[in-house]
Parts: sequence; C-alpha cells; structure tokens
Amino acid sequence: MTMAFPTDWQRALIIVAHPDDPEYGLAPAVSKWTRQGKHVTYVLATSGEAGIEGMPPDEAGPLREQEQIRAGLQVGVKDIEFLGLPDSRLAEHPEELREAIAAAVRRHPAELVISLYRGPEWGPGLPNQADHIAVGDAVADIVTNAWLFENGPEPTHHVDVSDEDVQAAINSLAEHEVYLSVLDPKTPVMSQARAQVYRSIARDGHDIRVGLRLINRP
Repeated sequence: MTMAFPTDWQRALIIVAHPDDPEYGLAPAVSKWTRQGKHVTYVLATSGEAGIEGMPPDEAGPLREQEQIRAGLQVGVKDIEFLGLPDSRLAEHPEELREAIAAAVRRHPAELVISLYRGPEWGPGLPNQADHIAVGDAVADIVTNAWLFENGPEPTHHVDVSDEDVQAAINSLAEHEVYLSVLDPKTPVMSQARAQVYRSIARDGHDIRVGLRLINRP
C-alpha cells in the first residue's frame, strides 16, 4: 500500500543523467502537475552525447538536447538546463558532478526534488546504469531541506494521473525520435513510447498511478 503524494509544494526540480530519463516513469505525473499550475524544471547532468550508436558525440549531444526540449513541452516543462558533464562517465568525476548539481539546486529553488534510482539493480538481471546511480547519490547527499523522491522500484507514494496525462507522456517520449529509432529500428517510435509508458504506470481499478519512493522530507 502506497501513500498519496504530497501536494504542499509549488515548484519541483527533476534532476537526471540523460535526455529521455524524465520520460521513463515521471512524465505522466509531470503532465498532471503542470496542468495544475505547478512549475517543473528539468536539470540533466549530460546531453546524452554517447547515447546514439553510430553518431558522433558532437552531433548526438545537440540533437538529443533538442529532442529533450520538445519532450518537455509535451508535458508543460519549459525550463530545462543541461550541465554538460561527460555522458557515461559521471561516476568517474564525483566531485565535479556534486558541485554542478549543488549549483543547479541553488539556481532552481524548489520544495520538491525528484531524481534517479540509486540501487544496483532494478530487478534480477536488470542492472542499473552507473550514471543514474551517480546522479541519484549526489542528489541524495545534497538535498536535505525539501521533499526528495526517487523514480525506481518499491514506491512509497503514488500520484493519481489521468488518461490525458498518460497520452501526454507517450507523446513526450516519442519526441526522442532519433534516439528511439536507433535503439530499436524494427519498432515504430510511437509504439515504443506507448509500451514504455504503459510499463511505468500502475492501474488500481479505475485509478492510474505513478509510483515514487520517498528519500527525505523537509
């Protein structure tokens, strides 16, 4: 049994490692919050420049930034900052990562912060990414005076969302068109997006829910 997600906040900061990370699990909740008039900011440690096979980093990075900007707009997010740290190498530079995230937290004050799951595995045989663990650890170390949740297994709280929010999340993930088309050339991008978003939500009768795990509270 999970608890209802807190509502006593107006500004949220979502801190992740790569473009598309906000869309894997969080986007339906983000859509709901922005429709309610809450302000959501995304901070991405990297531009995902190592994430498109066969594409040079100096081409992939700007492309993935633009895909993320369009993805954010689909769920009402206009403020997105890229910290420019090296993709796939965040764990090699923990102090630089921590300093960059701490500065971003100061630039974007918020009552709610959400980051990435820090555990070694999502499940048996499903290892977590080193960049995700590094970002999650840094955020957990820095954020001590706000609601802090992570997007991962074993949620403690849930956000009730609507079919409208689910569709906005699908459209958001589908904005990562080039990335997804290279990741799985045989499956249409919209089909990939729909399947992933459906995996990220839980249905309880007529309710549609996004689960998040509480790390700290103010």
